[in-house]
Amino acid sequence: MKTTTKIIQRSSAAIGLALILMTSLKAKPAEPEPAKTVAQQAPSAATRLNELGPENSQMALRVGIWDVVETVWASLGATPTSTKYIAERKMIGQFLQEIIQPAPGSTGPDFRRIFYLSFNRVEGRWKYVSIDTRNPVGLMPAASFDRGEKGRITLTFQPFAIAGPGENVTGQMLRMDEIMIQQDDDHDSADERFIMADGSGEMWVAYRYEYVRRR
Repeated sequence: MKTTTKIIQRSSAAIGLALILMTSLKAKPAEPEPAKTVAQQAPSAATRLNELGPENSQMALRVGIWDVVETVWASLGATPTSTKYIAERKMIGQFLQEIIQPAPGSTGPDFRRIFYLSFNRVEGRWKYVSIDTRNPVGLMPAASFDRGEKGRITLTFQPFAIAGPGENVTGQMLRMDEIMIQQDDDHDSADERFIMADGSGEMWVAYRYEYVRRR
């Protein structure tokens, strides 16, 4: 009889404990999901669009040292002259920087022609600015109308004034565009086309840059 009583008491205690646990689990409210941390949140549009993207990733493949032949036509139909230079390209953030200068050991005057080129993912077009210490033309900003074709970029410059060829400043205005072409992995070209504000409306290729990558 005593054994039976003890078994009953133990069973009652177990049942009671189980009921207490079940009640506790039911009464306990569900814990809210932890809030997302800053690192887990989606990046802002500014952060996302400041990444290279496909266009500037393609520009990053042009980084390196390039031999350059610059050919100049001083006017429509003029006899061209050619000079060899060296260009160094590197990426600065999402901008391709190019610096053209005389090759080591060159006997010509020292100069720098520097440009920055980048695809602006907010505007959906290429943006560009250059300086050239050979000519007093100041900063030369340009932009494309859209993203252009693969391996081909057409930039239109803001009109600017040139000093003129003589001793006196003529202050003549000039319109210009530039067509950049990636011919293959190791060859690029760029044509700068001019239209003088002289009423003729004639366009000609004034500068041509032909690039060969050094390996």
